[in-house]
Amino acid sequence: MRNFLKNLGPGILVSAAFIGPGTVTVCTLAGVEFGYSLLWALLLSVFSCIILQEMSARLGVVSQKGLSEVIREEIKRPFLKVFAIILIFSAIVIGNAAYEAGNITGAVLGAQAIFGDQSLQLGSFQLNLWSLLIGFIAFLLLFSGSYKTLEKVFIGLVLLMSISFVLTAILTKPDIFEVLKGFIPTTNAAGLLTVMAIVGTTVVPYNLFLHASLVSEKWKDSSFLPTARKELVVSILLGGVVSMAILISAASAGITDVNSAADMAVSLEPLFGKFATWFMALGLLAAGITSSITAPLAAAYVVQGSLGWKGGMASAKFKMVWAVVLILGVFFSSLQINPIEIIRFAQIANGILLPVIAIFLFWIVNKHSVLGQHRNSVWQNILGILVIALSVFLGIKAIVSVIGSF
Repeated sequence: MRNFLKNLGPGILVSAAFIGPGTVTVCTLAGVEFGYSLLWALLLSVFSCIILQEMSARLGVVSQKGLSEVIREEIKRPFLKVFAIILIFSAIVIGNAAYEAGNITGAVLGAQAIFGDQSLQLGSFQLNLWSLLIGFIAFLLLFSGSYKTLEKVFIGLVLLMSISFVLTAILTKPDIFEVLKGFIPTTNAAGLLTVMAIVGTTVVPYNLFLHASLVSEKWKDSSFLPTARKELVVSILLGGVVSMAILISAASAGITDVNSAADMAVSLEPLFGKFATWFMALGLLAAGITSSITAPLAAAYVVQGSLGWKGGMASAKFKMVWAVVLILGVFFSSLQINPIEIIRFAQIANGILLPVIAIFLFWIVNKHSVLGQHRNSVWQNILGILVIALSVFLGIKAIVSVIGSF
């Protein structure tokens, strides 16, 4: 057990990355609108995430390279290489810069629910001081350039987040029989968009890049592959339990007028007292902080691998990329500006990117020249094809949905 705890790290960061304010809000709304009936969709998304992240982790441990670096090396045709790099840059770097504002804003909402609003009026703008503080904390952790420091902080934050949301779910006293029924798929057409949102917030494109890079930092040869697999499965299942706890909390609270996770925290107070409110707010704060660190980190790894930079987390170029993403997030969040057009672009780019990157990853993990004896087995290929088919369907639906909103 002690050895397993020592090996916690990359999977925990991936788990923390997908449980951001967006996931908290999506799971909250799913519970409010559809009760427990979409728990099966969460279970499906968790298993899909495990399948793709295992491929990414295996690639990182065996090849000792990040996914973007391998894509750059393995695509031989110049046109396809340039197209792939531009697509990855657009979706990950620009997209993460836009979503970073949402991550920081989510952490701010959690802080405000506990400690109250802290803002400064600058002319016609209201500067949110919580955004600056959370951005500064993220900056200090990333600037350390130490993977081990980040690892310890994330393990602590994920444990805090897990305990907070699970205790909130227990306090709401759910009907266990109804909860179990929620794991049986139903043909609820009204919940299709919510199902897409649940899977889309769990199977995150940038996590495929992040995971491959992180495991190559932690483990230096293929003998650690069983350890990496066990760690990622436990970590992502933990993330799934947290997501389910959020949905169950929302479903069993009997609240109908909730528009976000922050509303959920406030709405729980008259029903369950300050404790439930504090647990929900602490969970939202932890979720926002973890995602506000992983989004810039993933963007930096993508740029480093795509351009062939050396030096890892401690290099000046690496720090420059995550600093730009973080500063943009703090700027938009502190001035309460919603970069809606950038986010729309990011949604379209991510809708294209997930199946494209999943296909690239699937192709690479089947190459003997890259993974040798560790390339995909028949069963891994069958499961991979099913997940790719799901990602293609979700990608098409996401693009059509966003284009239709213009």
